[in-house]
Amino acid sequence: MVGVISWGQQKINIEDVSKHIGDSVTICSKIYGGRYFETSAKKITLLNVGAAYPNAPLTIVIEEEARKNFTEKPEEFYLNKEICVVGVLKDYKGKPQIVITKPSEIIVQTKL
Repeated sequence: MVGVISWGQQKINIEDVSKHIGDSVTICSKIYGGRYFETSAKKITLLNVGAAYPNAPLTIVIEEEARKNFTEKPEEFYLNKEICVVGVLKDYKGKPQIVITKPSEIIVQTKL
């Protein structure tokens, strides 16, 4: 018997993110809010996925260097849109997050 192992991202539900810390995943949900911390030392952008802050089950993090790869302000462009994000789930102080570095890692879903 031969086993097959797939190293691609697994698609998971937003409710299950905390069970997949360390996994490479695809998660589809709505962006409920975001904020660019332009006056902080790290100048990060945070996008709340699945619910509004502080109840968002997932946060997308865009660091200062990566923000330059986006033509639009992410906190405005993705607001209220259904998206899919691809990346590795990490834990930050008990909250799941995905750090993205380029626009191709977050895809806006279009309705047909």
